[in-house]
Amino acid sequence: MTAPHHDLLAEFETRGLVHQATDAATLRGWLGTAGRRVYAGFDPTADSLHVGHLVALVLLRRVARAGHEPVALVGGATGMIGDPSGRSEERNLLSEEQLAANIAGVGRQIRAVLADAGGRVHVVDNADWMRGVGYLAFLRDVGKHVPLAQMLGKDSVKGRLEREGGISYTEFSYMLLQAWDFVHLSDTLDCRVQIGGSDQWGNITAGIELGRRLRGRDLHGITCPLLTKADGTKMGKTASGAVWLDPQRTSPYRFYQYWINLDDADAGRCLLRLTELPLDEIHDLDTKRIANPGARDSQRRLAEELTRLVHGDAGLAAARQATEIFFGAEIASLDDTTLAEIFADVPSREFVRGSLDGEGLPLVEALEATGLAQSRGAARRTIEQGGAYVNNRRVTDVAHRLTSRDLAGSATLVLRSGKKSYALVRFI
Repeated sequence: MTAPHHDLLAEFETRGLVHQATDAATLRGWLGTAGRRVYAGFDPTADSLHVGHLVALVLLRRVARAGHEPVALVGGATGMIGDPSGRSEERNLLSEEQLAANIAGVGRQIRAVLADAGGRVHVVDNADWMRGVGYLAFLRDVGKHVPLAQMLGKDSVKGRLEREGGISYTEFSYMLLQAWDFVHLSDTLDCRVQIGGSDQWGNITAGIELGRRLRGRDLHGITCPLLTKADGTKMGKTASGAVWLDPQRTSPYRFYQYWINLDDADAGRCLLRLTELPLDEIHDLDTKRIANPGARDSQRRLAEELTRLVHGDAGLAAARQATEIFFGAEIASLDDTTLAEIFADVPSREFVRGSLDGEGLPLVEALEATGLAQSRGAARRTIEQGGAYVNNRRVTDVAHRLTSRDLAGSATLVLRSGKKSYALVRFI
């Protein structure tokens, strides 16, 4: 465990993780004693977190590494309402069943990411203290102490009020609930610091003010920059949607490839903010990237660190194997879903499963049908010249026929012509 004098706030600042903060001197003093509790909130709007949540998760890991106890709040109560921060329109309300599934999924991911960070980790659900609280009692005990002008002055509310759709009373009340969360955690866990994205500053300061009015207590907040690209757009979006932490939503291979393909302008910043690599190593990677950007050393290191963090050593090994396959490594023991993801951008062709029976499907026919050869004559020449591959294994027999023994997955195989021309073949 890191010594209590570890300057956690300075570490955050050095890595570009501080956007706004309350009184720095007081924060440093409070964090100077080991065993402090610091919390971040995660709304269960889906059954998985996504890449945008990584900054908050990494911040909580750093809290643990510094000898403190991270508190991750999964909003079972606030998730029923929806946070208006950063939103231009009303959120869809979730059913109780979907919300419960989301809470369970998000909680598992948080525990997995924080498991090896050291120290005690608290994962709490604000439904546990909001369940059974009466509406009138909440207005009397909490709402009475939150001025309307303070709520209307928050950017998350003002921005919505200026739009045609406005904001519902339900989402407007979100700030009250999050403010009470902060006070409740300070009561029960002596948690005095909340961290979150820069869009959470209004909610965090509402909790700080409520703590002062209700308890005469000093609470503090730190916000970090949102995870964005150099052009200002949010990171973690692809043509096929968000990059999720759940391997069923985004496979370890796809997750790994997202970071491998990151622009040079974003790679160094992500190494600083999202990994625990020493600053000297990050500086060396920055220097190498400037000298030889084509090597993509920064992106590869980033992909390795984050894939291991989210998917473990097994997930990283699978992602590396899939990447090597795309560049010519022999294909064996992969499932159809993984093969489809690896070769999502290459031509594909379907055949009936029965074509593998008996003598099988002639390779020359398959090469022509997939477009890897313009004719069967061209296919024969490709095979004769050593340029035909089945599952990245060279085939030199012009008479070769594809059978079930050639399948890489349960119903899929991969054909290749030359070094880079691939086709995915499915048997249905």
